[in-house]
Amino acid sequence: MSLVFPAIETPTVPIKGSDDRLPVRRIFCVGRNYSKHVIEMGGHPDRNPPFFFTKPADAIVQNGETVAYPTITENFHFEIELVVAIGKTMFKVSKEDANDHIYGYAVGIDLTRRDLQMGAMKAGHPWEFGKAFDNSGPCAEITPKSEIGVMDDARIWLKVNGETKQDSNITHLIWSVPEILSTLSHAIELQPGDLIYTGTPEGVDAVVPGDEITGGVDGLTDINIKIGPAR
Repeated sequence: MSLVFPAIETPTVPIKGSDDRLPVRRIFCVGRNYSKHVIEMGGHPDRNPPFFFTKPADAIVQNGETVAYPTITENFHFEIELVVAIGKTMFKVSKEDANDHIYGYAVGIDLTRRDLQMGAMKAGHPWEFGKAFDNSGPCAEITPKSEIGVMDDARIWLKVNGETKQDSNITHLIWSVPEILSTLSHAIELQPGDLIYTGTPEGVDAVVPGDEITGGVDGLTDINIKIGPAR
Protein backbone atom coordinates (compact mmCIF):
# COMPACT_ATOMS: atom_id res chain seq x y z
CA MET A 1 0.00 0.00 0.00
CA SER A 2 1.17 3.50 -0.76
CA LEU A 3 -0.22 6.83 0.28
CA VAL A 4 -1.68 9.12 -2.37
CA PHE A 5 0.07 12.07 -0.69
CA PRO A 6 2.53 12.37 2.23
CA ALA A 7 1.03 11.77 5.67
CA ILE A 8 0.56 14.89 7.76
CA GLU A 9 3.20 15.22 10.47
CA THR A 10 1.87 14.76 14.00
CA PRO A 11 1.86 18.05 15.94
CA THR A 12 4.02 18.00 19.07
CA VAL A 13 4.59 20.09 22.20
CA PRO A 14 7.95 20.30 23.99
CA ILE A 15 8.52 18.78 27.43
CA LYS A 16 10.16 21.00 30.05
CA GLY A 17 13.73 20.00 30.85
CA SER A 18 13.93 17.44 28.04
CA ASP A 19 14.60 17.07 24.34
CA ASP A 20 11.52 14.84 24.16
CA ARG A 21 8.24 16.10 22.77
CA LEU A 22 4.65 15.05 23.39
CA PRO A 23 2.72 14.01 20.26
CA VAL A 24 -0.70 15.67 20.24
CA ARG A 25 -3.50 13.23 19.45
CA ARG A 26 -6.67 15.26 20.07
CA ILE A 27 -7.66 18.51 21.79
CA PHE A 28 -10.75 18.71 24.01
CA CYS A 29 -11.90 22.00 25.53
CA VAL A 30 -14.30 22.54 28.45
CA GLY A 31 -16.88 25.25 27.88
CA ARG A 32 -17.72 27.84 30.54
CA ASN A 33 -15.93 26.40 33.55
CA TYR A 34 -15.40 29.57 35.63
CA SER A 35 -18.51 31.19 37.15
CA LYS A 36 -17.57 34.81 36.39
CA HIS A 37 -16.78 33.95 32.78
CA VAL A 38 -20.18 32.27 32.45
CA ILE A 39 -21.77 35.50 33.71
CA GLU A 40 -19.78 37.74 31.35
CA MET A 41 -20.91 35.52 28.46
CA GLY A 42 -24.54 36.03 29.46
CA GLY A 43 -25.11 32.66 31.13
CA HIS A 44 -26.01 31.42 34.60
CA PRO A 45 -23.19 29.91 36.67
CA ASP A 46 -25.13 26.87 37.83
CA ARG A 47 -23.09 23.68 38.29
CA ASN A 48 -24.56 21.91 35.29
CA PRO A 49 -22.70 18.93 33.81
CA PRO A 50 -19.62 20.08 31.89
CA PHE A 51 -19.78 20.22 28.12
CA PHE A 52 -16.95 19.91 25.61
CA PHE A 53 -15.90 21.00 22.17
CA THR A 54 -12.83 20.05 20.16
CA LYS A 55 -10.02 21.57 18.15
CA PRO A 56 -7.91 19.71 15.59
CA ALA A 57 -4.47 18.62 16.76
CA ASP A 58 -2.84 20.89 14.19
CA ALA A 59 -4.45 23.93 15.82
CA ILE A 60 -1.41 23.82 18.13
CA VAL A 61 0.83 26.91 18.01
CA GLN A 62 4.28 26.78 19.56
CA ASN A 63 5.27 29.20 22.29
CA GLY A 64 6.75 32.44 20.97
CA GLU A 65 5.16 32.24 17.53
CA THR A 66 3.10 34.86 15.71
CA VAL A 67 -0.53 34.01 14.93
CA ALA A 68 -2.00 35.63 11.84
CA TYR A 69 -5.27 37.45 12.47
CA PRO A 70 -7.81 34.88 11.22
CA THR A 71 -10.20 35.23 8.33
CA ILE A 72 -13.95 35.95 8.48
CA THR A 73 -13.95 37.56 11.93
CA GLU A 74 -14.02 41.04 13.38
CA ASN A 75 -14.00 39.97 17.05
CA PHE A 76 -10.95 37.80 17.80
CA HIS A 77 -10.68 36.82 21.49
CA PHE A 78 -8.12 35.27 23.84
CA GLU A 79 -8.96 32.77 26.61
CA ILE A 80 -6.13 31.70 28.97
CA GLU A 81 -6.39 28.08 30.14
CA LEU A 82 -4.71 25.37 32.19
CA VAL A 83 -3.98 22.49 29.82
CA VAL A 84 -3.84 18.87 31.01
CA ALA A 85 -1.89 16.28 29.00
CA ILE A 86 -3.07 12.67 29.26
CA GLY A 87 -0.37 10.06 29.79
CA LYS A 88 -2.34 6.80 30.15
CA THR A 89 -5.44 5.39 28.53
CA MET A 90 -8.60 6.52 30.34
CA PHE A 91 -11.99 4.87 29.99
CA LYS A 92 -14.74 5.13 32.61
CA VAL A 93 -12.24 6.30 35.22
CA SER A 94 -13.49 7.63 38.56
CA LYS A 95 -12.62 11.15 39.66
CA GLU A 96 -10.67 9.63 42.56
CA ASP A 97 -8.35 7.87 40.09
CA ALA A 98 -8.29 10.52 37.34
CA ASN A 99 -5.08 12.27 38.42
CA ASP A 100 -3.16 9.01 37.97
CA HIS A 101 -3.68 9.31 34.21
CA ILE A 102 -2.18 12.80 33.84
CA TYR A 103 1.21 13.12 32.19
CA GLY A 104 1.63 16.83 32.84
CA TYR A 105 0.33 20.37 32.61
CA ALA A 106 0.84 23.40 30.37
CA VAL A 107 -0.45 26.91 29.75
CA GLY A 108 -2.64 27.29 26.68
CA ILE A 109 -4.77 29.90 24.95
CA ASP A 110 -8.12 29.08 23.38
CA LEU A 111 -8.25 31.61 20.54
CA THR A 112 -11.83 32.29 19.51
CA ARG A 113 -13.63 33.98 16.63
CA ARG A 114 -16.23 35.28 19.06
CA ASP A 115 -18.62 36.75 16.51
CA LEU A 116 -18.81 33.41 14.70
CA GLN A 117 -19.22 31.48 17.94
CA MET A 118 -22.03 33.69 19.22
CA GLY A 119 -23.77 33.70 15.86
CA ALA A 120 -23.67 29.90 15.76
CA MET A 121 -25.01 29.65 19.31
CA LYS A 122 -27.94 31.93 18.52
CA ALA A 123 -28.75 29.90 15.41
CA GLY A 124 -28.37 26.58 17.21
CA HIS A 125 -25.45 25.61 14.96
CA PRO A 126 -22.15 23.92 15.89
CA TRP A 127 -19.27 26.09 17.13
CA GLU A 128 -16.49 24.76 14.87
CA PHE A 129 -15.92 27.93 12.85
CA GLY A 130 -15.71 29.94 16.06
CA LYS A 131 -13.33 27.60 17.88
CA ALA A 132 -11.71 24.93 15.68
CA PHE A 133 -9.89 27.00 13.10
CA ASP A 134 -6.23 27.18 12.05
CA ASN A 135 -3.72 28.15 14.78
CA SER A 136 -6.41 28.45 17.44
CA GLY A 137 -4.64 26.45 20.18
CA PRO A 138 -1.33 27.98 21.34
CA CYS A 139 0.33 25.81 24.00
CA ALA A 140 3.52 26.28 26.03
CA GLU A 141 5.85 23.43 27.02
CA ILE A 142 4.45 20.68 29.23
CA THR A 143 5.70 20.28 32.78
CA PRO A 144 5.50 16.61 33.81
CA LYS A 145 3.30 15.86 36.82
CA SER A 146 6.21 13.89 38.24
CA GLU A 147 8.05 17.20 38.70
CA ILE A 148 5.26 19.47 39.89
CA GLY A 149 2.71 17.15 41.52
CA VAL A 150 -1.05 17.55 41.19
CA MET A 151 -2.14 21.09 40.32
CA ASP A 152 -5.23 22.18 42.22
CA ASP A 153 -4.34 25.70 43.47
CA ALA A 154 -2.52 28.17 41.22
CA ARG A 155 -2.96 31.68 39.89
CA ILE A 156 -3.95 31.91 36.23
CA TRP A 157 -3.49 35.18 34.36
CA LEU A 158 -3.15 36.85 30.97
CA LYS A 159 -1.81 40.22 29.80
CA VAL A 160 -2.14 42.04 26.50
CA ASN A 161 0.67 44.49 25.76
CA GLY A 162 1.58 44.34 29.44
CA GLU A 163 -1.93 45.14 30.71
CA THR A 164 -3.58 42.50 32.88
CA LYS A 165 -6.83 41.26 31.36
CA GLN A 166 -7.45 37.96 33.18
CA ASP A 167 -6.43 37.18 36.76
CA SER A 168 -7.94 34.30 38.74
CA ASN A 169 -7.09 30.96 40.35
CA ILE A 170 -7.74 27.42 39.17
CA THR A 171 -9.50 26.80 42.49
CA HIS A 172 -12.37 28.71 40.88
CA LEU A 173 -12.97 26.01 38.27
CA ILE A 174 -16.63 24.99 38.45
CA TRP A 175 -15.60 21.44 37.57
CA SER A 176 -12.20 20.37 38.91
CA VAL A 177 -9.61 18.66 36.73
CA PRO A 178 -10.40 15.16 38.13
CA GLU A 179 -14.12 15.74 37.56
CA ILE A 180 -13.49 16.93 33.98
CA LEU A 181 -11.32 13.94 33.14
CA SER A 182 -13.69 11.43 34.71
CA THR A 183 -16.72 12.87 32.91
CA LEU A 184 -14.93 12.92 29.56
CA SER A 185 -13.57 9.39 30.01
CA HIS A 186 -17.09 8.06 30.46
CA ALA A 187 -18.01 9.43 27.03
CA ILE A 188 -14.77 8.92 25.07
CA GLU A 189 -11.73 6.73 25.65
CA LEU A 190 -8.88 9.14 26.26
CA GLN A 191 -5.41 8.20 25.06
CA PRO A 192 -1.85 9.40 25.70
CA GLY A 193 -1.30 12.65 23.82
CA ASP A 194 -4.83 13.97 24.31
CA LEU A 195 -4.86 17.54 25.60
CA ILE A 196 -7.67 19.02 27.67
CA TYR A 197 -8.06 22.80 27.84
CA THR A 198 -9.91 23.22 31.12
CA GLY A 199 -11.73 26.54 30.70
CA THR A 200 -11.00 30.25 31.05
CA PRO A 201 -11.71 32.79 33.80
CA GLU A 202 -13.41 36.14 33.28
CA GLY A 203 -11.82 39.01 31.37
CA VAL A 204 -11.82 37.68 27.80
CA ASP A 205 -11.51 40.41 25.20
CA ALA A 206 -10.59 41.14 21.60
CA VAL A 207 -7.10 41.55 20.17
CA VAL A 208 -5.84 43.10 16.93
CA PRO A 209 -2.72 42.75 14.80
CA GLY A 210 0.36 43.93 16.67
CA ASP A 211 -0.90 42.88 20.11
CA GLU A 212 1.38 40.75 22.28
CA ILE A 213 -0.25 38.22 24.60
CA THR A 214 1.49 36.78 27.65
CA GLY A 215 -0.13 34.37 30.09
CA GLY A 216 0.69 31.94 32.83
CA VAL A 217 -0.30 29.50 35.53
CA ASP A 218 1.86 29.46 38.64
CA GLY A 219 4.49 26.73 38.47
CA LEU A 220 4.31 26.33 34.68
CA THR A 221 6.14 27.91 31.75
CA ASP A 222 4.51 31.18 30.63
CA ILE A 223 3.12 31.47 27.13
CA ASN A 224 3.81 34.36 24.78
CA ILE A 225 2.38 34.92 21.31
CA LYS A 226 1.95 37.88 19.01
CA ILE A 227 -1.00 38.64 16.74
CA GLY A 228 0.17 39.27 13.21
CA PRO A 229 -1.53 40.78 10.15
CA ALA A 230 -4.30 38.87 8.41
CA ARG A 231 -3.10 36.46 5.73
